[in-house]
Amino acid sequence: MNWYPVFYREMLLFKKKLCKLGYVFSSLFFPVLYLVAFGIGLGRRVNIEGTGYIEFLIPGIAAMTSMTNSYNLVSNSLSMGRLFFKSFQVVIQSPLPHFSIMTGIVFSGIVKGALASAVIVLSGLIIFSTFPFSLVSFLGLLLNLILFSSMGVVAGLLIRDPEDNAIYTNFFIMPMAFFSGTFFPVDNLPAAVKGIIMFLPLHYANILIRSDELSKEVILPISVLLAVSITLFLCGAKLIKNYSE
Repeated sequence: MNWYPVFYREMLLFKKKLCKLGYVFSSLFFPVLYLVAFGIGLGRRVNIEGTGYIEFLIPGIAAMTSMTNSYNLVSNSLSMGRLFFKSFQVVIQSPLPHFSIMTGIVFSGIVKGALASAVIVLSGLIIFSTFPFSLVSFLGLLLNLILFSSMGVVAGLLIRDPEDNAIYTNFFIMPMAFFSGTFFPVDNLPAAVKGIIMFLPLHYANILIRSDELSKEVILPISVLLAVSITLFLCGAKLIKNYSE
């Protein structure tokens, strides 16, 4: 449990943000707006992959929300703590092992992303009386949270200027949010674009989150998400171990 002090610290900082309008609008307002706008606009009029559009949309927005919140909240908190408040340097100087620091930060990202995703799930249940999730869906959501929380640590440690974080978000995270099967099937895209999407982890998270049961079709998504998560986690731990600033 060496990671718990780091996790607890991050949760105390996060608690202060929960009641601020900036967090509510940046993290929760737009995903809910997408859900309501697309859900009401298309709703039951469109069927995708043998299911209603709402049943297709809600898991996609839950995956997108878990990605953006776990990544952005971790990377922003870490980069600001490094560059401006110098609070991360205090954590590094503690006797905690680098793996414990990494684990505590990643767990905090999981909680932050999970809370935002829960808002989407509850919104879908309240507004559309729909709960298109299975146990496999929550496995996919968990792997997605681990992956992008770990990615947030890596990005937060590599960023040298706050503007760099916006570049990563605008040119990688947001395009992935819209073109990885969140709002429409990847099969509808041109072959060249599909080839690029095959390298994006959110694509595999969407497949897994929309799966009803464990089958051979989910082996590849699980394997990809696990492999990328472990790689990013180890990279983040190594960056923390070698940190010098």
